[in-house]
Amino acid sequence: MLKIELHKLRYNRAAKVISIIYFVLITFIALIASIEFNFGDFHFRLADQGIFNFPYIWHFNTYIAAILKLFLAIVIVSMMSNEYSYRTLKQNLIDGLSKKEFVTSKVLTVLLFAAISTVFIFIVSLILGLLFSDYTEIGIIFSGLQYLGAYFLKLLAFFSFCLFLGVLVKRSAFALGFLIVWQIVEWLAYGIMKWQLFRGSEVADTIASIFPLNAMANLIKEPFSRIGAFQSAANQLGEEFYKSYEVGYVNVLIVVIWTALFIYWSYAILKRRDL
Repeated sequence: MLKIELHKLRYNRAAKVISIIYFVLITFIALIASIEFNFGDFHFRLADQGIFNFPYIWHFNTYIAAILKLFLAIVIVSMMSNEYSYRTLKQNLIDGLSKKEFVTSKVLTVLLFAAISTVFIFIVSLILGLLFSDYTEIGIIFSGLQYLGAYFLKLLAFFSFCLFLGVLVKRSAFALGFLIVWQIVEWLAYGIMKWQLFRGSEVADTIASIFPLNAMANLIKEPFSRIGAFQSAANQLGEEFYKSYEVGYVNVLIVVIWTALFIYWSYAILKRRDL
């Protein structure tokens, strides 16, 4: 089943170009961060701020790479919409592939994309860390790998959502538009709860943490406030700053449930739809 999907992607030029752009951009971000900028007597290099130190680099790189996941989302959505546009879905079913096997082939492709991206981030981060990190002890190097697991789960959940939208809407442009609209709906819902319904309480934050896109975003929290310069600035201003950056088990469970639901709903729609 996976070979069938890879064969389809092999002849999809747009999918290959977008995938290459995604991985190239991740590499460029790493390269730019390691370049030294000279402005007269002022010399600045982002790598000197400790962003490539182990184990912080696992947190930083997975967070930045996850922002670019929309590139691969385009591939996932177009992969599904092309099944309707070119009628390959109906042809696969005529050739003997069941609807369950068809959805399974898409899920395997989603798993492959997430796995390849995770391995790529691991290799890039490991190389950059070994080159620039002040700490190269084995125990420190591999002490933050939970962010890689969170990154894999985040991609898997997001791609499963995109797969569901591709099955539901059938057209890639509309599916991506729906994705953007859904993000706006989550923001609006949170704003209404935070400032209108539950003022001064944490109920809005608790409810919003269950929203699918918000739950995915919470898997890897922003890493910038962990940088030493930020902490030093807060101390100089007399402010005590504390924030948990751990990958929460409850949040992981929420995302796993959403992933399972998106896959099940994709199958349920195809099962009932007259193709």
